[in-house]
Amino acid sequence: MKTIKTIFCLLLVLGLCLSCAACGQSSTAKTSEKTEADAPATEASAAPAEAGTDAAAPAEGEQTLHTVEITVKDYGTMTLVLDASAAPITVQNFLDLANQGFYDGLTFHRIMDGFMIQGGDPLGNGMGGSSTHITGEFAGNGWDNPISHQPGVISMARSGDPNSASSQFFICVGDASFLDGSYAAFGWTADEESLEIALKIAKDAKPVDNNGSIPKGEQPVIESVKVID
Repeated sequence: MKTIKTIFCLLLVLGLCLSCAACGQSSTAKTSEKTEADAPATEASAAPAEAGTDAAAPAEGEQTLHTVEITVKDYGTMTLVLDASAAPITVQNFLDLANQGFYDGLTFHRIMDGFMIQGGDPLGNGMGGSSTHITGEFAGNGWDNPISHQPGVISMARSGDPNSASSQFFICVGDASFLDGSYAAFGWTADEESLEIALKIAKDAKPVDNNGSIPKGEQPVIESVKVID
């Protein structure tokens, strides 16, 4: 049985890398039986102008944790801790976008209860992004990233290209450890209350398909993303 599961997971990872849909999953939290449509991915309508690849890991003794607050209309504020020692390029990209106000007014456009809530797309349909692509900081792309995709963990959506992540991110609301090594996790919810908000968003969502697509008028609105420290 163990061997069958191992083979299935290997086939799944291959399917994830080939997927060009927006980030998604199945409705069961603790299962590795995901389909290609379950890939946390993003497909931009146009290639970003430049790639961010030159951020370095923090020096020894340097503060590597940052705190951000994501306020969602009608739900409240989630506090998240971002770990720059695990994914410095990803964290800096997220902080830069937040400080620019990029995320303010955007939505969670793809939601699947038991797996994740995905947002950060200016087009609101999984096809948009910012003006840059960043290096994928995960094991499959040669990066030692120790963060596992557990409930409350925030990670970057991408297309089949390992270096295609831009602005779209997702927050896990179930065990998504099958994504470990293939997606750049870079932080986690700071407390139970913050996780509960993410769980409530997922529970309330009414996707119109198996890909977690949420109609425009029903997408939870990100009122702001603020960098605290």
